[in-house]
Amino acid sequence: MIWQTVVLKVGMSCQGCVGAVNRVLGKMEGVESFDIDIKEQKVTVKGNVEPEAVFQTVSKTGKKTSFWEAEAAPAPAVPETKPAETKPVEEKPADTPAEPEPKPAEEKPAETVAAA
Repeated sequence: MIWQTVVLKVGMSCQGCVGAVNRVLGKMEGVESFDIDIKEQKVTVKGNVEPEAVFQTVSKTGKKTSFWEAEAAPAPAVPETKPAETKPVEEKPADTPAEPEPKPAEEKPAETVAAA
């Protein structure tokens, strides 16, 4: 594992919630430091940790947990472009090849029989 900073949005409404997050992160291997901001509902974890492992550990508290939006914001821009390109490609092959193929197949055997 490499040294990383993982930022999560965690639904915390009271000091009890903060305590639960504090307990699970305090026991997690690789965590060097963490900051819990109840006002922003933001948890920042630093250490030799994997982001998914931190996410799973904090999720065990039962609090709604997600990766902080600032890190995820650029990612949706890439998938939005791909579906637009995919839809026209899917529609054209479905309409075009299905109809013309059976017609030539029927005509060719008829010509062969007539010639023989």
